[in-house]
Amino acid sequence: MVNTGEILQTIEMISQQHLDIRTVTMGISLRDCGDPDAKRCAEKIYEKICRKAEKLVPTALAIEREFGIPVINKRVSVTPIAIACEPAETDDYVQFALAMDRAADDLGIDFIGGFSALVQKGFTTGDRKLIASIPEALASTGKVCSSVNIGSTKAGINMDAVALMGRTVKKAAELTAGAGGSACAKLVIFCNAVEDNPFMAGAFHGVGEPECVINVGVSGPGVVKTALEEVRGEPFDVVAETVKKTAFRVTRMGQLVAQEASARLGVPFGIVDLSLAPTPAVGDSVADILEEMGLESVGAPGTTAALALLNDAVKKGGVMASSNVGGLSGAFIPVSEDAGMIRAARSGALTIEKLEAMTCVCSVGLDMIAVPGDTTAETISGIIADEAAIGMINNKTTAVRVIPAPGLKVGDTVEFGGLLGSGPVMPVSRYSCADFAHRGGRIPAPINSLRN
Repeated sequence: MVNTGEILQTIEMISQQHLDIRTVTMGISLRDCGDPDAKRCAEKIYEKICRKAEKLVPTALAIEREFGIPVINKRVSVTPIAIACEPAETDDYVQFALAMDRAADDLGIDFIGGFSALVQKGFTTGDRKLIASIPEALASTGKVCSSVNIGSTKAGINMDAVALMGRTVKKAAELTAGAGGSACAKLVIFCNAVEDNPFMAGAFHGVGEPECVINVGVSGPGVVKTALEEVRGEPFDVVAETVKKTAFRVTRMGQLVAQEASARLGVPFGIVDLSLAPTPAVGDSVADILEEMGLESVGAPGTTAALALLNDAVKKGGVMASSNVGGLSGAFIPVSEDAGMIRAARSGALTIEKLEAMTCVCSVGLDMIAVPGDTTAETISGIIADEAAIGMINNKTTAVRVIPAPGLKVGDTVEFGGLLGSGPVMPVSRYSCADFAHRGGRIPAPINSLRN
């Protein structure tokens, strides 16, 4: 039962503290869309997405209207295209991205994810074709998002894929140079990718998922910040308990929307992802939460410890509120999407090296970081490898979404717009890792992978 006090609290969180349903994401299996005829395969993809998600946007809008809860994004994720389209006798996978984008436009959804490949242990023919198509696919579409999983705790790290993705990121940036390399903002390189993530750009519909499913992503950094203002100066056990209770209330709202959408669409309810996903709006910042705990600026000594507390307390509160918490659930630290992170990066308080340390304890990884346009593919590969190693050893999801902004140098600002925000171009190490990046092969799985 929901009492009057909870209702009033929720109204205040929505109206004053930026609480929202960040996304209602429908996962759709495309495993029955494979066809040797590439054109027919693309048409099957378009038709199935349109058929399954036909009522997604109207339903989300109706729930938003009836419950007064903002639903910011309506999204679709699909089976990794490298898997779904492998039977097609073509090297051109861009046509499948175009079919996805056309479906997204016709349905009125915001983003569609799943132009993806899973290559943690090696490549299939379809994987290679898809990765080769990523730069043009992302440059040619507006709503398609891509991800590649290059490592896992069970498999180790595919260093051939790491080197390839460094070059892929560079080419995607070059093809969208006029927009600050914006294609890279729709490309995530994962270690230990999860199958039920509703957040973009990394969402895809895993092969272990049902035919169709509804996953909901909830976000409320402003709510947590406001709650912590009430316990300013209290010890950390009080801080943790406050975050946990706040996360509980936020997850309850997500559970309500997820169940309602599931019932109205006749699609199984998958998970609620309680990730504190910030926006460029003032008052909607994960950095502000960390600073509320006593840091002069995010990036100061103590930042990683504060983030660890936040991430853990968010998960504990979410698990108390729903048996279906999943996805990434925790705290995101995307630089260009967080007003506080942008401020800290501009002042020099926050560096890529400190962000890397923070990724050891947050939900994902190095996210939405702009680097100089002349950053080499090998340096990008080294950054990817470092982040993948953190995920592999610690059995957690890590990711890299880095944008080598063409023509820009350290201190310049790159603009992406909307939820992607803007950010300062951050310095990277001037020392080369070219020989390392070119070695190839596979970094073996760690000893803690032997669990059976």
